[in-house]
Amino acid sequence: MNEKEREKLIVQTSVIGILTNILLVAFKMTVGLVSNSIAVILDAVNNLSDALSSVITIVGAKLAGKAPDKKHPLGYGRIEYLTSMIVAAIVLYAGITSLVESVKKIIHPEKAEYSVVLVVIIAVAVIVKLLLGSFVKNRGKKVNSGALVASGSDALFDAILSASVLASALIYMFFHVSLEAFVGVVIAVFIIKAGMEMLVETLDDILGKRADKDLVLKVKKLINEEEEVRGAYDLIINNYGPNKNIASVHVELPDTMTVEEVDNLTRRLEEKIYKATAVILTGIGVYSHNSKNDEAAEIRNNVQKIVTAHDYVLQMHGFYIDIQNKKMRFDAVLTFEVSFKEAVEIMKKEVKAAYPDYEVTISTDADISDL
Repeated sequence: MNEKEREKLIVQTSVIGILTNILLVAFKMTVGLVSNSIAVILDAVNNLSDALSSVITIVGAKLAGKAPDKKHPLGYGRIEYLTSMIVAAIVLYAGITSLVESVKKIIHPEKAEYSVVLVVIIAVAVIVKLLLGSFVKNRGKKVNSGALVASGSDALFDAILSASVLASALIYMFFHVSLEAFVGVVIAVFIIKAGMEMLVETLDDILGKRADKDLVLKVKKLINEEEEVRGAYDLIINNYGPNKNIASVHVELPDTMTVEEVDNLTRRLEEKIYKATAVILTGIGVYSHNSKNDEAAEIRNNVQKIVTAHDYVLQMHGFYIDIQNKKMRFDAVLTFEVSFKEAVEIMKKEVKAAYPDYEVTISTDADISDL
């Protein structure tokens, strides 16, 4: 699906959400005012915030679809994360406001009046919200839109909360026990919780989080399928908006390959990865793999045993040894629980103890993607 089709689907889905929520606001507000029900009125306010969220989602999709320019050469895709944050803030505000109003009603209760017609309207609203929530969430997953997924999830929450309003109305009609304000508190708490979760998730996207494990494994598998490749390491996937991932990686290649052969391989990998995953591979670094004598392989195995004996070392790669000039180098992937400087000193001391004649160079990598 191209960007134009994706934007069109997001806008269409959001418009459906806006129209549906406006109708629900009108019905629920009428019911709430006629029955003097704070729970129903707050439910209507929540639907109004949903409609506003859909408007913001449309604006975000339009802005995110702008073509890259000199000032923003990687495009405007991350604007969608900002609009998702605004949606989360609106939901959070609606929840806090609802909580305040519900607590007021607990302190100063007012009598509610329900009729069969009003209860039926609330029941229909529950069904509509369930259908709308499922529709919007599925569309959001289809086009990889965090804002739509959040809106859909919020609508499904609303359906559950509206069902609680319906239950309190039925309890009042049959047993004359008013749970109005207390149900309002429950609704408010759920809304606040949903808003907080949406906000945290969006902040994670903006700050940068670990790349999707399945995507990482797929990219590495595609690279390792190439006959010349001895391993793929240090894969970094940077996200610049939904469906826009830019990556770099190191590949371990035999030290007998020519520059021409390496160039052909890297270009082939770039095209292959993009076609299969839509990930843009902008940088491919190279580790040289000793392939000319058995002594190098033996030393590599010994050094790997020494280094990976430590729990904080997740992986050793990029090993290369110059036996003639007595030099060796390698990379070690470390956990975040250890001081990289101290870890390097320990590893270097141990390797030097085993191979005192060699100059040892160790580069450290953080555990930024699943190995």
